[in-house]
Amino acid sequence: MDFVLHVLEHSVLDTLALVPLLFVTYLVMEAIEHSASAHVRAAVERSGKAGPVVGALLGALPQCGFSAMAATLYAGRVVTVGTLVAVVLSTSDEMVPVFLAHQEPLGRLATIMGVKIAIGLAVGLVVDALLRLWHRAGDGHLHIHELCEREHCHCDDGHDGHEHGHGRWAIVRSALVHTVQVTLFILAVTFVFGLVIEYVGQDALGELLANHPVRATFVAALVGLIPNCGASVAITELYLDGVLSAGPMLAGLLASGGVGLLVLWRTNADARQNAAITAFVYSIAVVAGLLAGASGMLV
Repeated sequence: MDFVLHVLEHSVLDTLALVPLLFVTYLVMEAIEHSASAHVRAAVERSGKAGPVVGALLGALPQCGFSAMAATLYAGRVVTVGTLVAVVLSTSDEMVPVFLAHQEPLGRLATIMGVKIAIGLAVGLVVDALLRLWHRAGDGHLHIHELCEREHCHCDDGHDGHEHGHGRWAIVRSALVHTVQVTLFILAVTFVFGLVIEYVGQDALGELLANHPVRATFVAALVGLIPNCGASVAITELYLDGVLSAGPMLAGLLASGGVGLLVLWRTNADARQNAAITAFVYSIAVVAGLLAGASGMLV
């Protein structure tokens, strides 16, 4: 019972840390959706090209909530898929606190973060450029209304030109509904995965990842996809303990985008699209890890 309560406590604390960013994200999206100004909406729709640059830099901050924010914004087509991928790949999750706790050289930490940012930025820009070239970048319009309809948040209530006070309350209420729905989903899933990680244990994971760099790269990237901060903690700890080499470590931390992909599956209706994005992130993580291992970088 203590084991379950321990995991539940961590799951609740990790999830609560996401709530402010999620609420602000939904608040902004609702404000855009309710805005009577066509200029505001047009400006947001035109701002997508610089998204991967901003996304990669924001993702590097030690706050996995940015990946949740990016996934939510992508579900409403406020940002591009390249921006979402850039954020997920550059997200550091729990890597930074673990490095600092071990008092590792800051230069070593900065190098790893720099590589993650560079990969996220480059991949995000290339993805968006290719999708535009192939005319697969979407219709260029926001789809916040469709997101609201799927969530049954009644966002249209008060969105018909009533007094400003009523409209503002509708925006806040809709943002709260979205935030609560997604928060409960994140809590449930992170709790389940937390139980799995705690049950398996870091030692067993270390045995699976040791002594075979290529296999370790594929497995570490798979572990990184687990939407729980315990995944990035385990990968970072195993790297600092010398169990993981640089290649598998990079693969695991590139795939470890916090709860971003989890929120994507919760908020974006197109399951095939979600699967493609998840598989793409995993593939990039594996390829980058294999290249890092073969070249000897980050040693």
